[in-house]
Amino acid sequence: MPKKASAQVKESMADQIRAVTESKGVSEESVKRTIENAIKAAYKRTYGQCDNCIVKFSDDLSDVLVYSRKTIVDGVYDPSLEIELEDALKLSSECEEGDEIDILEDPKTWERSAVSTGKQTAHQGLNESFKDNLYAEYKDKVGEIIIGYYQREHNGSIYVDLGKVEGVLPGKYQSPREVYEKNDRIKALITDIKRTNNGIQLVLSRTSPDFVEKILELEVPEIADKTIGVFKIVREPGYRTKIAVYSNKAGVDPVGSCVGLKGQRIQNVIRELEGEKIDVFRYDEDPHAFIANALSPAQVSRVVILDSEKREALAIVSDEGFSLAIGKQGQNVRLANRLCDWSIDVKTEEQVAGMDLTENDTSRRAAEELFGGAAADAGEDVISTVAQLPGVDERVADLLKSAGLDDIEVFVNAVNDGTAQQVEGISADDIEALSKIINENVEFADESDEAENSEEEYFCPDCGAKITLDMKHCPKCGVELVFEED
Repeated sequence: MPKKASAQVKESMADQIRAVTESKGVSEESVKRTIENAIKAAYKRTYGQCDNCIVKFSDDLSDVLVYSRKTIVDGVYDPSLEIELEDALKLSSECEEGDEIDILEDPKTWERSAVSTGKQTAHQGLNESFKDNLYAEYKDKVGEIIIGYYQREHNGSIYVDLGKVEGVLPGKYQSPREVYEKNDRIKALITDIKRTNNGIQLVLSRTSPDFVEKILELEVPEIADKTIGVFKIVREPGYRTKIAVYSNKAGVDPVGSCVGLKGQRIQNVIRELEGEKIDVFRYDEDPHAFIANALSPAQVSRVVILDSEKREALAIVSDEGFSLAIGKQGQNVRLANRLCDWSIDVKTEEQVAGMDLTENDTSRRAAEELFGGAAADAGEDVISTVAQLPGVDERVADLLKSAGLDDIEVFVNAVNDGTAQQVEGISADDIEALSKIINENVEFADESDEAENSEEEYFCPDCGAKITLDMKHCPKCGVELVFEED
């Protein structure tokens, strides 16, 4: 009977360890380490130290044994660390003075206070392991969307049930449009992680511009696959959001893709934001065009750069469009300022009548250079060598480089004149595969078109200054230019 009872206890211990690993989500090694620390804490409470405490688990985790490792001496000074040779010989006939011997301990003989200390240590250890695992699981999810359910409200903050963890939506991160009741579904952005006594707490936000970008990314596949890029988003939560987008692929309309067929995509985003107004427009490298776009839904007739160094600009609108450009309590122009990072003054045609609104060429170029840095980040990378092409064979790229044919245009010409076929180590199949990659990823300018365009000269219809086809405003008088095809 005693043996059977012992077997039941051992089996129960193994089952309990497995149950803890499953319920707490901690590893088996972490549970074993926690048990070991708890036993050593109780040992220390009993003997005053635990340096010589040895804890051993059976292979199947059905049992754990505790030993005191003591030095064999002739004349004991510290009973917790030493044992008389005479007593050691009773345990093992082969031991000698100076040897160490492990003596089996019976934890049942330890005082109750020592056992309580061990239990408390185990509880704290498991909690810390649980927190560490949760933190490791969620630390890389900052900046991602998560869905939970309204649990309670306290001091203006909403606490959200997220399953394994709790989320908090502080008052400052709540949209003024939104009101929640118990068990309401809440979608929010994870902005931070905090450790608490019970685990971890996720700090959530529904007012961040990043929240809008993530929602937009879920609705617009072209943003998720990088066909369309988001230049910048600015918000006044609950009222209006402005989104500037650009295309990384020719022929793709970034605004149309975001709006969707019959406005379905953007309506889904507006619905998630509880009816907040959203303006989506195209980012433009030209500050004149970008500022005009940023003031939508107002129609801007002209933008004048007043001081490029101070980033000051004037937007001219019709008398009827003035209030729309300014927005309620200045909201529209304020968001446009933040989006473009320019100080924009809005005036009507009547208000600027008689003013000298001539932009000098230096101011225009400086303004374009200011936007040039951002445009470089937003645009596509220029591919000029074979090694930069996606999916290219490194061996082929190295051989072409050694032969001086690593420039894509040089390689294409070498293929046409037969030089590429003479490179040692490169087969016809290699050339065919590389040519296919080039055709899929590289566009070559039509030299005949460039030559034809370069021969023509254009002049501003207002002041007669020389202009080019890529200009949208005259560099001398600032008038808007529109080129019509014959």
